[in-house]
Amino acid sequence: MKTVVRDFVTAVNERRLADLPAHVAAGVVDHNKIIFGEPDEPGAAFEGIRMQLDAFDPFHLSVEELIEEGDRVVARLLMTGRHTGHHPRMPEPTMRSFVVEAIFVFTMTAGKISEIRAVSDRLGLFLQLGWDWPEADQRV
Repeated sequence: MKTVVRDFVTAVNERRLADLPAHVAAGVVDHNKIIFGEPDEPGAAFEGIRMQLDAFDPFHLSVEELIEEGDRVVARLLMTGRHTGHHPRMPEPTMRSFVVEAIFVFTMTAGKISEIRAVSDRLGLFLQLGWDWPEADQRV
């Protein structure tokens, strides 16, 4: 299972979007929106990854640690990149670079990533890129 996650990260790093279905189930459920704006439906992670790569070039994920247990792989990643393209949160590129840490939990089904949960240093990302922090949701 760790190999699937490593191969997924390599495909993202090499911008081989056509190869993602070899590592990610078609109906993958992404509980952590990769980028603000992608549809909230099974399989939307593919569009989220594409949007991420459109907004950041270069963009790179470094696998710092992988832990496998049962049907899950936990990955501690270092994400680096430069904001060079359109992003729904900040349409005009800032040309600034970032380095942030993230923890992803990948659930595997039939040898593919079927579910993604993640936390990342979004505040650090926004500060490094010079983006405004979004308004707090006032719903309780």
